[in-house]
Amino acid sequence: MEPYDSDPALGSGQVVIATPRLLLRRLTAADAGALLAFMQKPTVMYAWEHGFTREDVDSWIERQTARYRTDGYGYWGIMLRGGERLIGQAGLMKSLIDGRERVEVGYMLDDACWGRGYATEAARACLAYAFGPLGVGEVFASIRPSNGPSLRVARALGMAEWGSHTVVYRGKRMPHLLFRARRAGSRFSMDN
Repeated sequence: MEPYDSDPALGSGQVVIATPRLLLRRLTAADAGALLAFMQKPTVMYAWEHGFTREDVDSWIERQTARYRTDGYGYWGIMLRGGERLIGQAGLMKSLIDGRERVEVGYMLDDACWGRGYATEAARACLAYAFGPLGVGEVFASIRPSNGPSLRVARALGMAEWGSHTVVYRGKRMPHLLFRARRAGSRFSMDN
């Protein structure tokens, strides 16, 4: 066992994925304040074109909880090992892309934690989880063309640009680039 596996949070039953620096755990209603702290920031939510309200965050948590029950995965809260607060979220979800249900990876960090490789580490662990325990054959990332940091993460993960599609959100058509990673020949592991 690696020394970082002694983190007391691992015994909580909520941790799904552990990396050398991060813990990804299930979100609960008690996380609403921590999520709101960064999901209301325009700098964090610019790709969504609005900050979230408390009601938006409560609804978000309810959707993730429903995904945990139905799919066995969703977006998970990101914590630094030994830390006590959420610094972001990352995870997997089923999405309708070009009329087909696909598994998508997503990530979002508090801007106070940008530039440290946490999004890449968390997303890489999510891909390893999808390709390993979940047995998923391919995972997509749907990213706004103007979202440079997320594009860099997808490319750092070795995801290949796969095309584009349009997401309708709050009645607005939003173009997205699609990236894809495949399990066959994958270099993804929990330790990268």
